[in-house]
Amino acid sequence: MTKKLSCIFGMLFSLLTLSGCSSIDSKSASIPSVYGVIALISLVLLFCYCVFIKKKEVWFLLLFASVSVVNTGYFSLSVSSTLGEALLANRISYLGSVFLPLSMLMTILNLSKLRYKKWIPYVLLAITIGVFFIAASPGYLDIYYKTVSLEKINGTSVLVKEYGEWHCVYLYYLLSYFAVMIAVTLHAVIKKKVRSGLQSILILTAVFVNLCVWLAEQLASFNFEFLSVSYIISELFLIGLFLMIQDVEKQLAQVKAEPAVSEKEPEENKPLSESYVEKCRHLERNVPTLTATEKTIYDFYLEGKSTKEIIKYLNISENTLKFHNKNIYSKLGVSSRKQLVEFALALKDINGTKE
Repeated sequence: MTKKLSCIFGMLFSLLTLSGCSSIDSKSASIPSVYGVIALISLVLLFCYCVFIKKKEVWFLLLFASVSVVNTGYFSLSVSSTLGEALLANRISYLGSVFLPLSMLMTILNLSKLRYKKWIPYVLLAITIGVFFIAASPGYLDIYYKTVSLEKINGTSVLVKEYGEWHCVYLYYLLSYFAVMIAVTLHAVIKKKVRSGLQSILILTAVFVNLCVWLAEQLASFNFEFLSVSYIISELFLIGLFLMIQDVEKQLAQVKAEPAVSEKEPEENKPLSESYVEKCRHLERNVPTLTATEKTIYDFYLEGKSTKEIIKYLNISENTLKFHNKNIYSKLGVSSRKQLVEFALALKDINGTKE
């Protein structure tokens, strides 16, 4: 775990502590102040991503920007003094809200290394813009809100609205994205595109946190938009996962860059007995009988890769590797990895001498 990752989750812990220590629903709590702190945290996270992350991703940048825009909108709405200001702030929050699920989905697709058609992001972007115009219509049309007014509740500006016929479009939009994100994550786990269980847990947690908070806000009435906090938690989980994957890829690149260390070669000019040559020939004849996985392991052994490297490359357990080793040794007539490499290297000399 990198220092960056530790700092990210340290910030997450601090945020949760802050949220837990604040009695948001109490009359004494200053909700605009809480929104202001959350908006500031969003801006700081966006700044940190732009400054400290060297290998930037477009969809990650959009994710951080969307969360910042959403929380800026929530804060602006809470301190609005007129209906016009409140509707403008509401449009700002919806601008971030509609782009956030798009950026989350594309981020999850990229983190999971799943391939997709090039036209898919453009179609999703067009749908996102369309949903935004519907959600931003209050003040101009009555399709999203039939009626809307501004009230002060415990010192916080709140829009009191009656939903219009097209309000369900936004609801279906979010539910569709949640469903697709869960399906994509499960597909990545099944296809072993996600490198570890921890990574899949981080992705699913990021999705489920937002889904549960959103459902809670649909079923119950709160004086506070808890999504403002869940959005930050989600981006922290995803950036944590992003840094983890970068760490793994960096380690793999270092491993590939290191020269393969082969086993000790047979001494030069040492005469080979007929029985030794026959054992080497037996190995040569039976290499084609190996299964695809066994042949891959065989090739890795000849390249000098370690047990840990092979387990990581093939995403298998140590016991599974031992099972494959037993089959390989039995088919090739050797008793150990060292003997396998020795015979394979000796074959090169034997075949070279014959030629």
